[in-house]
Amino acid sequence: MKNVKIEINITFCSYEELESGDRELVDKAIEATANSYAKYSHFHVGAALRLADGRMMIGANQENAAFPSGLCAERTAIFAAQAQCPEFAITALAIAAKNENGLVPMPVSPCGACRQVILEIEDRYQSPVRILLYGTKGVYVIQSVNDLLPLSFVENDMYQ
Repeated sequence: MKNVKIEINITFCSYEELESGDRELVDKAIEATANSYAKYSHFHVGAALRLADGRMMIGANQENAAFPSGLCAERTAIFAAQAQCPEFAITALAIAAKNENGLVPMPVSPCGACRQVILEIEDRYQSPVRILLYGTKGVYVIQSVNDLLPLSFVENDMYQ
C-alpha cells in the first residue's frame, strides 16, 4: 500500500490586489447576484465569465419549488456562453454570493455539478479556466478547476 499526496494551489488575496480585469469580472459577478431568483434559500449567487475574445457574460442561480429544477449561477453563465458563443473558450469565471445579511465574508465554492461542467469546458477547449471566488474578506484565485477537482473524470478516462 502506498499513500499518494495530492497538492492543490489556491491563492488568497484581497479584492484590491486583483488585476483590474479580474476586479471587473468580480464586480460583474456581484452585480449578477441581483438577477438571482432565490425565493426558497434566500442565497443569491452571481457568476461572470470572460470568453477568449474578451466578452463577458453573467449568470445567476434560479430556484424552483421542485428543487432539482433550479440551476446554479455558474452553469447558467456557462450554458448561456456555450449556446451563444461556442467557438470561444471560457478563460475566467468569477463567483459571488450574498444572503440576507449582504455579501458573504468568505468565498463560496462551486458545487460538484458545476465543478464537473467547468472541468468539461477545460477539456473541450484544452484550456484552463481561472476561477475567482469572491468574499468580502478576500478572494480565492484558482488557476484551473483541477485544483478544485483533483481526481476528475473526463471522456478520455473511458478509453484508457
